[in-house]
Amino acid sequence: MRHVITLLVENEFGVLARIAGLFSGRGFNIESLCVAETLDPTVSTMTLVTRGDDQIIEQVLKQLNKLIPVIKVVDLFEKEFVEREMVLVKVNATSETREEVLRVVEIFRGKVVDVGAKTYTIESQGMRTRSGRSSACSNLSASRNWSGPAVWP
Repeated sequence: MRHVITLLVENEFGVLARIAGLFSGRGFNIESLCVAETLDPTVSTMTLVTRGDDQIIEQVLKQLNKLIPVIKVVDLFEKEFVEREMVLVKVNATSETREEVLRVVEIFRGKVVDVGAKTYTIESQGMRTRSGRSSACSNLSASRNWSGPAVWP
């Protein structure tokens, strides 16, 4: 089962490494991770996605609660929440393909966030669908027939 876990942690050096180490040391995988400072600069919020049965997730939650810099842990598995995903893609855009790339970006409601001499960096956002796929990623998958290949920095 897929679980979204949020944590409030003390904003100090090494906290992310300790939490990632807890997962890797027990053979658990972090599928997605987002960390940001809260309004209080001494506290950060972490949102991570992992998979496991109820027993494994319960063990992970207990281990996370034991870490000293962790203030609060919440598993959002059976709670209501809004989830959005964002993807950034750098695409080759030569003078011949720039207009086509911009048309595709517009069709899929993407946004050009950076323009280089030979590339565009494109942002796409979307909601996670019931099937578990992100509409942001689906939009980009559907538009792979661009003349220029995607470039990953």
